[in-house]
Amino acid sequence: MNNLKIIQLLPELNIGGVERGVKDFSKVLIDRGHESIVISNGGIFEKNIINNGGKHIKIPVHKKSLFSLSLSKKLKLIYEEEKPDIVHIRSRMPAWINYFAFKKLKNKPLLISTFHGLYSTPIYSQIMSKVDHMIAISETVKRYITNTYNISEDSITTIPRGCDIKQFNKEELSNEWIEDWFNEYPQTKNKIILTLPTRVSKWKGLDGFLELLSKLDNKKFHGLIVGPTSSSKQKYLNILKKKASRLGISKNITFTGSREDIVNIYKISDVVFNLSIKPEPFGRTTIEAISCGSKVIGWDHGGTKEILEELFPVGLVKLGNIDALKEKVLIVSNKNHPIPKENTFTSNRMINETINLYNHLLRNE
Repeated sequence: MNNLKIIQLLPELNIGGVERGVKDFSKVLIDRGHESIVISNGGIFEKNIINNGGKHIKIPVHKKSLFSLSLSKKLKLIYEEEKPDIVHIRSRMPAWINYFAFKKLKNKPLLISTFHGLYSTPIYSQIMSKVDHMIAISETVKRYITNTYNISEDSITTIPRGCDIKQFNKEELSNEWIEDWFNEYPQTKNKIILTLPTRVSKWKGLDGFLELLSKLDNKKFHGLIVGPTSSSKQKYLNILKKKASRLGISKNITFTGSREDIVNIYKISDVVFNLSIKPEPFGRTTIEAISCGSKVIGWDHGGTKEILEELFPVGLVKLGNIDALKEKVLIVSNKNHPIPKENTFTSNRMINETINLYNHLLRNE
């Protein structure tokens, strides 16, 4: 197959899983001799795209407004000038702009979209299915697409997301980091550390995590909730802290906020959790923790279920059963309990499968 010219289209290039994936994928395309163009409103990863040999074209495709649809003329001109082999859409608003650009385009490139979530607005989101082929990031997402839009499975390929195993590795913690950690969080010393890595949000299972801690021996266990709290969720955070007080576990739970050393926190944790009460489209923190050699427990639904079924099936618990969750913690937190299998959900696998799909689809056009 000849070298390809790929355009990726997304709203912005700021911090986020999709954005980081686009940045990394662009670099791999360049490293393998392809041409990579990213169209977005820009952001912190814009420099990375350019420095790695890619091209970035800045258009405000991030704004959810009717005005944004007028950008389709500009997008059409870019397509006519660049003549890409493939346009890969990563988000809904850019998909709408692209739709009108494509309508008047004579020589159309292959059009692919990736469904990164279980979108809650089906009519607005349906535009992501108006393409030549779709990528679902899990079987959960694939089922959502087929059920919601009545689309044949033949037009959808499941390519799971992956994490960078160089970053999320099993290297031992440094004595310096361990010392700094226990100086900052002495309440975790000599405790079995249970970690819920998540932003503060009701559907992420924080209430259930507090209820779990209230059922465990507070002399042995300590819970960590690691992740940011947006200004709109500050009220909910206060409710959680009051609940912890009411349950008598205020001294056994720590809200760390955002941390740059999440890899090390995975490693120092005895068990990591994914307790989202709505199905996760994928379950990024689950594979990150497993990649670090951490044991993970999660509810048996969504992307989390798919990952644990393959890598650590003992970690699955029936959705909402706090008593069963407690019993599973007592088993899995034992130091002698085996760790999960080697992580197979890697970024390298995701990238290879995506490029292979490109080539397959182009051969069969």
